[in-house]
Amino acid sequence: MQETVKKVLTGDFNRKKALMFLITALATILVWNLPIDSFGIEGLTVVQQRVIAIFVMAVMLWLTEAIPAWATSVVIIFVLLFFVSDSAFAVMQGSEGEYGKLLDYQGVMACFADPTIILFLGGFILAIAATKSGLDVLMAKTLIAPFGKRSENVLLGFMLITGIFSMFISNTATAAMMLTFLTPVFKSLPANGKGRVALTMAIPIGANLGGMGTPIGTPPNAFAYKVLNDPAGLNLGIGFGEWMAIMAPMVIIMLFCAWFIIRKMFPFSQKTIELKIDGNISHNWRTIVVGATFFLTILLWVCGKQLGVNANTVAMLPIAVFAFTGVVTASDLKDIDWAVIWMVAGGFALGLAMNGTGLAENAVNSIPFAEFNPLVIMVVSGLVCFILSNFISNTATAALLIPILTVVCSGMGDKLTSIGGTQTILIGVAVAASCAMSLPISTPPNAIAYSTGLIQQTDMVKAGLTVGVLSMVIGYTVLITFCRLGFM
Repeated sequence: MQETVKKVLTGDFNRKKALMFLITALATILVWNLPIDSFGIEGLTVVQQRVIAIFVMAVMLWLTEAIPAWATSVVIIFVLLFFVSDSAFAVMQGSEGEYGKLLDYQGVMACFADPTIILFLGGFILAIAATKSGLDVLMAKTLIAPFGKRSENVLLGFMLITGIFSMFISNTATAAMMLTFLTPVFKSLPANGKGRVALTMAIPIGANLGGMGTPIGTPPNAFAYKVLNDPAGLNLGIGFGEWMAIMAPMVIIMLFCAWFIIRKMFPFSQKTIELKIDGNISHNWRTIVVGATFFLTILLWVCGKQLGVNANTVAMLPIAVFAFTGVVTASDLKDIDWAVIWMVAGGFALGLAMNGTGLAENAVNSIPFAEFNPLVIMVVSGLVCFILSNFISNTATAALLIPILTVVCSGMGDKLTSIGGTQTILIGVAVAASCAMSLPISTPPNAIAYSTGLIQQTDMVKAGLTVGVLSMVIGYTVLITFCRLGFM
């Protein structure tokens, strides 16, 4: 009986996805073939209209999840190459005067190996090496020790450690690791108390907030970091250390606020917790290599700008060292979250298409962005990102919003100075994406925590929404203040 129900449900689900895919295809074809004057953008070319159609396709596929999010990115790059690049079918190219400027196909393909992608790979490799060597267990045991045995202090310790780990290691991997450490703790807590809920909620909230602290913490950060530093774009030259100098202390403040909220919502009935973190720690030369490389990489990420080395270049250090020493092997590369890499590459390709075909410039010249209210743009973009990210991938949300907001901000010129400039808007979107943690589907850490069965969806909505909204307010306040002072 269960198998029959499962098949029926799966069949309905697949039919729904097929319907969404069909609607997306029809909408894309419609936009692709609309009369060019219907867009209201002066000087719009055929190639630029195709980019708009591709953008519509990306929006609908990412929102409906008719196909996996990473697959949408692959489709975006495929369509750009075959229909919008200078390596497209001859019938699709025409002449520049007839169809408009085509994309350089090498530039589209280079999205797979963008320097920011290498930055992400460096973070993934560090995480793999830390797990293999047991460095993550050693660090967790060392960092949790000062918090003692008092239940509320242990809760704070787990939140802070999860947040710090998530700055440099995938928040999904961090959440999974920290929940593993908590398993023996749960056995010592009363089954009917709220302490288990508090500790379980602390992990996804700590992981989601912690990711804001560095450019590699989450994919939305990477999108903002790339656009802000792109030599062909805004070229603001924001360094890894500059980002951390402002965002890491902000994250600590958010974590303390979240701790206060969680311990009030889910008070402990047991005042002390006997804490014991188990795990395999390899006491050999490889652990020393991993520890030294981890320390040196973070040091160079923070101080590299003063030494003339950018964060993307530094990311090659752990990759090269661990490959050379055999700490990371070919089989370990399977553990890299390639789906995220593809997602990020697809987002970069969308941004490249908007700028490379001249669509962004045409939109800036045709739409009176300068008349927009900066505060309204900031609030609306943050809320849209927050709402969308609660229901779809925050990576997909950032990939959709950041190219649009880059165009909007370019068209507003100096008017954004009152709120700190373009960086406030773009980094604000990354902050809003990380603050979206109200549902089990909102982020992988939420899904992992919910899968333990220790928390209800209502608990997650109550805590996630409260912490998320408060963190957005703190985040935008900090960004406006420091960006106006010129620190970022």
